[in-house]
Amino acid sequence: MPQATQSESQHGVELTNLDQPLFADAQASKRDLIDYLEAVSAPMLRELTDRPLSVMRVRPGQAPFMQKNLPGYAPAFVRWVPVWSEAGHREIRYPLCNDLRTLLWFGNQRAVEYHPTLMVPRFGDTTDVLGGRVTDLVLDLDPPEGSDFSAVVAVAHLVHAALAAAGLRGAVKTSGSKGLHVVVPVRDLDLPDAAAATRALAARTEALDPGIATTAFLKADRGGRVFVDSTRAGGGSLACVFSPRIRPGTPVSYPVPWAVLDDVAPSDFTVTSVPRMWSGDDPWDAILPEPQRVPDAIVAQGHTIPIARVAAMHEGKRRKRAREAKPES
Repeated sequence: MPQATQSESQHGVELTNLDQPLFADAQASKRDLIDYLEAVSAPMLRELTDRPLSVMRVRPGQAPFMQKNLPGYAPAFVRWVPVWSEAGHREIRYPLCNDLRTLLWFGNQRAVEYHPTLMVPRFGDTTDVLGGRVTDLVLDLDPPEGSDFSAVVAVAHLVHAALAAAGLRGAVKTSGSKGLHVVVPVRDLDLPDAAAATRALAARTEALDPGIATTAFLKADRGGRVFVDSTRAGGGSLACVFSPRIRPGTPVSYPVPWAVLDDVAPSDFTVTSVPRMWSGDDPWDAILPEPQRVPDAIVAQGHTIPIARVAAMHEGKRRKRAREAKPES
C-alpha cells in the first residue's frame, strides 16, 4: 500500500501525499485532483490567465478556507499582482495562475476551487482591478433549499429568453454546486455599466415569470423561488468553468449546451468522471459566444435599479428598527 508521504514530480512540481483522500465525502484522492487539473489545463488556464485569483483550500482535519494572499513559501515561478484592499486596509498579493506548473502547484496545496475575477486588471505600478477590462456579465442562479435541479433549469431558460429579447447571447455552465451560471461575454463596458446591465438582465428574467424567479437579495423574501443573483460583477470573483468544488463527490463547474440542459445533473460532472469523457476539445469554447456590445437601453435600465446588496442592507436595518420599536405583547 502506498505510503502517505509518497512524492512524485510532474512538470517540475513536487507532488506529495497523492493517495490521500482529498476531503471527507470527496470520493476522490489528491491524485485524482492533480490528474483532473492536468486533463483540463488548457481551457481552464484560458479562464485564469492574468486574473487575480482566490482559491478554496481544504487541508486534512481542517475546515475549507478561502486564500487570496499568496503565501510567502510559494515558489518563485508563481506570479502575483499587488491589489489594495479597502476593506482590509492592506495590500494583497493575489496570485496569477498563467501556466500548468502553477496550476499543479496549487493542486498540490489542496486548492480545490478556483475563483478568478470577472475583470482582467490594468497592470502597472499599482494594479487596478476595478479599472480593468470587463469580460463577462454573470447571472448566478441559486435554487431554494430542498428544490429539484429542474427548478433552476427552468429559470435558466428564462434567462436565455431575456437575453434573446435584448439581442444578447450567453452560455450556461453548472456551478459545481446546486445552481447554474449564465455567462455573457461583453466588450466596451466599464464596471459601473457592467454591474447595471447585469441588474437589468436579472430584472428582465424575473419579470418573465415572477412565480419561479426572484431578484430578492434577502432569503426571507424569496418565497421558495430561484434567486437570480446579479451581484457577481467586475472585481468580484466566481468559480470558473472547470473549477472543482468542495462538495460531496467533488463535482466541477462544467459547460452545458442549452439544447441538453434539461437532461443533465450537477453530479454528472466530477473530477473523476470528466477525464473519462474528455476528448481534448474545449466544450466551453464550443458554446461561448464572441464578446458583444450591450445595448444602451439595458445599461440605462440597470442604472435605475438599486444595487441589491445595498438595498438589502438598508431594508435589513429598517426591519430591525421596526422590530425593536414594536411594543412587547
